[in-house]
Amino acid sequence: MEFLSTSLFLLMEFLLVVVPKIWECCRILVWRPLMLSRRFKKQGISGPKYSLFYGNMREIRKMKIDPTPTIFSLAFFLIFRETFLYWNGTEPTICTSDPELAKQILSSKLGFSVRSKRRPELLIFFGKGLSFSEGADWVRHRRILNPALSTDRLKVMTKSMVDCTLRIFEEWRKQNKYEETEQNVMKMEMKKEFYRLTADIIATTAFGSSYAEGNEIFRAHVELRNCCVTSATKVFIHGKQYLPTPLNLRIWKLDRKVKNMIRRIIDTRLKWKNHGDDDLLGIMLNAATSEDPEKKLSIDEIIEECKNFFISGHGTTSILLAWTTMLLRPIIQMSRVATQDMNVGRVEIPKGTSIIFPLLKMHSDRDVWGDDADKFNPLRFANGVSQAANNPNALLAFSFGPRACIGQHFAMMEAKTVLTMILQRFRLNLSREYKHAPMDYISLHPQYGLPIMVKPLHI
Repeated sequence: MEFLSTSLFLLMEFLLVVVPKIWECCRILVWRPLMLSRRFKKQGISGPKYSLFYGNMREIRKMKIDPTPTIFSLAFFLIFRETFLYWNGTEPTICTSDPELAKQILSSKLGFSVRSKRRPELLIFFGKGLSFSEGADWVRHRRILNPALSTDRLKVMTKSMVDCTLRIFEEWRKQNKYEETEQNVMKMEMKKEFYRLTADIIATTAFGSSYAEGNEIFRAHVELRNCCVTSATKVFIHGKQYLPTPLNLRIWKLDRKVKNMIRRIIDTRLKWKNHGDDDLLGIMLNAATSEDPEKKLSIDEIIEECKNFFISGHGTTSILLAWTTMLLRPIIQMSRVATQDMNVGRVEIPKGTSIIFPLLKMHSDRDVWGDDADKFNPLRFANGVSQAANNPNALLAFSFGPRACIGQHFAMMEAKTVLTMILQRFRLNLSREYKHAPMDYISLHPQYGLPIMVKPLHI
């Protein structure tokens, strides 16, 4: 009798522990996706069918690793409307190309976050700087960093941009990094050359560093990016980022390497009596010594901001320059996460839902930009960006609202300076060896490089 009572007690204890866990798994894996799918369908929002555990990640991953990669949002837009639902594992994601919906969400100060708990590896890659700060921390960081990118300081930086560009032109001439033909044409891998150039520019203008140091950080960041993208394409499981898997160990090691290299640059600057008030790093180091908590940055925060600006000021601009020669755009999407149940326009967005804005689709939509949306027509901007399309908020290259990119004027100044200097000296043509395979690697990359035939002018 006593044995039976003990057995019943253990069974009841087991059921009390296990049954709630089983129910929670069923709720997350089956019940919640089913209910949310029905809720969105009532609003006229549908999408690819949810698959247990994976959501739509297997389809998306297959599109990305295909020999001729497909941008998944464009593929889904061919089937569904301008707003559709897909599943990142068990988590819902709304993808919308509606510019009015984008405007309302991006301009909202409450209810939406830039940071997704489902993609911690991207936070490691970009750093916990301005791009991923929230609330009071974001306000403090933005207030401190704004002066570093003022119009007056950008004018001073332009000379450094010119010097860096002239330096790489001289390297092309001296190092013979091309194949000459009878027509004096050079074949160059412009993706790599733009990477080198923008690494030099951001290291020199923002951090007062050398090209060698900037290039070293760049190489480590590229490897970190590759590992983070590999992790991001896998099904997200809460807590997996803390497990010592081979991929996580590699990500942690590379993250430490990047931070240590940035810390060396900071330590070198701290030895100077004058930190160099005119550049980004100098302004941040001055903030480190401030006694006002509203104007202070810790050394760890400065390291995170350096990571953020190095990626934003180098990686995306180099891809911008590369794709500009092909008349394409580097950033294919931006996102927000609902931090509470929200009503935006006629759409009800439950808490925890991610919202994706597919810039690649939005910036080539004929209903918005006209029949020549996919053609190179700079005259469309003759009367300003707001008049270029039938919606004044159609162009979201640098986001919109209070969190618009702080470095947009720096990026545009850099791109204009470099492209103007190249076009003054060279004629560019696409090499026959080029294979058109844009690949989504956080930003849009030419999978097989960008070989360009470059002919010097005035020879």
